Amino acid sequence: MTADHRCPTGPADPVMRTYTEPEVASLLAELHERGRKFGLLWPALATDRVVDGRVLVRFGAAPASTVLNLLAILRHYGYEKAGVPCDS
Repeated sequence: MTADHRCPTGPADPVMRTYTEPEVASLLAELHERGRKFGLLWPALATDRVVDGRVLVRFGAAPASTVLNLLAILRHYGYEKAGVPCDS
């Protein structure tokens, strides 16, 4: 499950409790790869800790929902730039 760039996932969304640290680490790796194409670099981006069942990432102790929302935006604009139509 991923965030929709038009309807962001909030940090308190129940789905955020289902993500494990390895899953979030994989999303961070994708964020590094996709962000690089747009000039976005986060050299120290990594999982930080789990608080109240939610994985935090290391850039201002942001919730993993921030990663999902950033990826949704990058995926959307990456597809748009490639000329691939969106499904919705």
